[in-house]
Amino acid sequence: MTANRVRGFDIRQQGGFTFVAALCFFALYVPIAILIVFSFNDNNSTAVWRGFSARWFEAAWNNEQVVEAAIRSFQIAATSALLATVAATMAALATTRTRPYRGLQFKYAFINQPLIVPEIVLAVALLIFFSRIKLATGYSGLGYLIAAHTAFCIPFAYLPIRARLENMDLSLEMAAADLYATPWKCFRRVTLPLLWPGVIAGLMLAFVVSLDDVVITEFVKSGGQETLPTYMLGQLRRGVTPEINAISTVFLLLSVGIVTVFFFASRKRT
Repeated sequence: MTANRVRGFDIRQQGGFTFVAALCFFALYVPIAILIVFSFNDNNSTAVWRGFSARWFEAAWNNEQVVEAAIRSFQIAATSALLATVAATMAALATTRTRPYRGLQFKYAFINQPLIVPEIVLAVALLIFFSRIKLATGYSGLGYLIAAHTAFCIPFAYLPIRARLENMDLSLEMAAADLYATPWKCFRRVTLPLLWPGVIAGLMLAFVVSLDDVVITEFVKSGGQETLPTYMLGQLRRGVTPEINAISTVFLLLSVGIVTVFFFASRKRT
């Protein structure tokens, strides 16, 4: 009994842990592996293997609609992630670099509301809101998608930035203030360099979430504003071909590459 208390609870020592973990990994990654394999299928069917071929990647590369939708997706994701990260950084500073007061917990809940409210509810609300603006202004550009994605991505960027701020030692910031550094200079020279890993993590999360969003994009977009996920959804309604598998494989590799780059960049600054 004493030895068990000293060692503490370790879930890896529990019976069946290895089996359950292997089952979870199997359920998560085997479908992805099958998708990647069948993206190289020479057959027009996605279920019957006929031979190895890269022709579906070539077909996707030569598809102007796919290229246009991919470029638009990256434009929206990059802009939305940058705006969401800036807003999340300011919100995190405002809610952590202050004394506790009544209403602070409500602000936490308000900022993280998009994580709690079902995405379909937020999509319908944005559709109604933006439709009024469209009627009043006549503008129907990408600004609505960027604004919608930014609002949805703010909590994803806020959480890692706030966590980083809460775990930071305040002694360096206090020392800079004691040496008569202005608040802006203290932030630029002390806080931001220490906060940078959290900012990178928030930017990465916001970018990936915006890049693969379907529900909000489907409700808010105007005609001719297909993103890559909504284009793929439209193609799936007409019939699945290995071209969709090829697009999904490239999409997966790009996402993994982006996450890897941000991961190593944040480690260097830690």
